Amino acid sequence: MWWLLWVLVALLTLFSCLDVWYFLRAAAVLARAWFQTPVWDVTAEQVVAGRVLPRDIDMCHMNNARYLRECDFARFSLYMRNGVFKALRALGASMVVGATTVRYRRALCIGEGFELRSRIVTWDEKSFFLEQRFVSTKDGLVCAVMYCRQNIIRGSPDKIMQHLCKRKVECPEFPEDLQHWVNFISASSQALRAEGGLEDKNK
Repeated sequence: MWWLLWVLVALLTLFSCLDVWYFLRAAAVLARAWFQTPVWDVTAEQVVAGRVLPRDIDMCHMNNARYLRECDFARFSLYMRNGVFKALRALGASMVVGATTVRYRRALCIGEGFELRSRIVTWDEKSFFLEQRFVSTKDGLVCAVMYCRQNIIRGSPDKIMQHLCKRKVECPEFPEDLQHWVNFISASSQALRAEGGLEDKNK
């Protein structure tokens, strides 16, 4: 019985130190996407179905932090199916989230089904910009919209698109609302650099 006690202690320690359920679900999402039909259009919208469960809620509606978590898993599926993850590996690059913004329009209540619709809207020399929408299956209302800036490390979106499409791909124009958000990010970055004295050091 001692081995069983050691297993329980190890599991307790593991679950106390790490968000184990996050990593297990991420692995399941990637495995499922691996066996799904590839999406050859890199900018095509992909849809993931979901439902608000008891673990997702506070005050009977989805907790605001859960929206970001669901978006993480939807992007994993998106990048696996459209080949971005494969291109990153081939090019020796990686990616990190540089910024997000969420607009909540209506609460998703417990038990309510939704579709999470994700797509790459456009890109610049450093980042992809994605839109992710939570659409209620009850009435078709867009309950929340998130923009995500996905920064590419040791590479660029242009190189990834050329690798996937085998040709130069023209960057789509920035929608007006997205451009306003990008301008805010730039202004915020400049203000923080000035506050930290980084601009003076670079002169």
